[in-house]
Amino acid sequence: MLITNIRLKNWRNFQSLDLPLRGVTYVLGPNASGKSNLLDALRFLRDVSKPKGGGLQAAIAERGGISKVRCLHARRDPEVEIDIELSEDLDKPVKWRYLLAFKPEGKGAQRLMVSREQVWEDDKLVISRPDKSDATDVLLLTQTHLEQIQTNIKFREVGDFLSQITYLHLVPQLLRFGEKIGGHRLSDDPFGQGFLERLSKTPEKTRTSRLKKISSALTLAVPQFKDLRFLPDEMGRPHLEARYAHHRPNAGWQSEEHFSDGTLRLFGLLWALLEGNSMLLLEEPEISLNDAIVKEIPLILDRLQRNRKTKRQVLLTTHSDALLSNIGIDERGVLLLETANQGTTGRSVNLNEKLALSAGLSIAEVVLPKTRPTKVNQLGLW
Repeated sequence: MLITNIRLKNWRNFQSLDLPLRGVTYVLGPNASGKSNLLDALRFLRDVSKPKGGGLQAAIAERGGISKVRCLHARRDPEVEIDIELSEDLDKPVKWRYLLAFKPEGKGAQRLMVSREQVWEDDKLVISRPDKSDATDVLLLTQTHLEQIQTNIKFREVGDFLSQITYLHLVPQLLRFGEKIGGHRLSDDPFGQGFLERLSKTPEKTRTSRLKKISSALTLAVPQFKDLRFLPDEMGRPHLEARYAHHRPNAGWQSEEHFSDGTLRLFGLLWALLEGNSMLLLEEPEISLNDAIVKEIPLILDRLQRNRKTKRQVLLTTHSDALLSNIGIDERGVLLLETANQGTTGRSVNLNEKLALSAGLSIAEVVLPKTRPTKVNQLGLW
């Protein structure tokens, strides 16, 4: 299943946003334009629908409360709304539409309440709240139907899909020294502190198959890279190990502590692409990688999933000239966020840009320059 459209109202710096999504969608925009906030809207739906530790109240609390989520430009309308459409395929009609709107109660304890929750299946409205049950017990509106297995039976397929959305922004230092750092780990481990534990919980046959594919890719991307393996140490802690062709024959294997940041981030990207079937959210995957590798990321996203029955939908943010210089990027999957006085707006590639792209120019040449701060040349004079 794929999310084919997302609409936001009063979500963080988006007072109003309506954008189509593709199999792979590239989100461009200036710093502080809301690229991360767009991804977080989908993470929010994931957190609401999680079977353990999820729900509307927990998802809002994790983000610092409704005041941190609601758009600062929403002066009169306190309602926050997220509205998505889902389809089995990009070329098929919309199968599901899920809309969630919420706001403070407005009196007394200022509880956060569901103001609207609606579900359509094949254009037929199957859930619409508030309903009669909500009228008899207002506390029911502190929870969504999405988060409750007793009430989401009519659209559980949507809840299951959303609960499996993956966000990854792997921080190599956390992966290397996660055991030593210890402390509180964020739910779903978005920064990779427990990434090796995820690998250890993967069935051995599946893990071996994935490592073989990743090893082949790393052989092409990392100079002198020869082999990759996964095994526990004498204390039972999981480790990645690599061997390099230019080392002496008996030099042995190197653990992940000795991997470069780029190698670890590339490994994380490749593993995530192979790991699941739901949407994958990537934030600036180009960090720490050589530009020659970054340029191939669009091709990697395609090739690594080519023979899979169900491809992962990917939504990624980027500032990378190298990545966007790949002429194989589908212009329909490029979104540009633009800042304005009343919040950030977003759009697809326009007609003039399409003409420039059809003439042989790349996204990096046509669209990326429009994310450039207008006064950046003055920065050196400061």
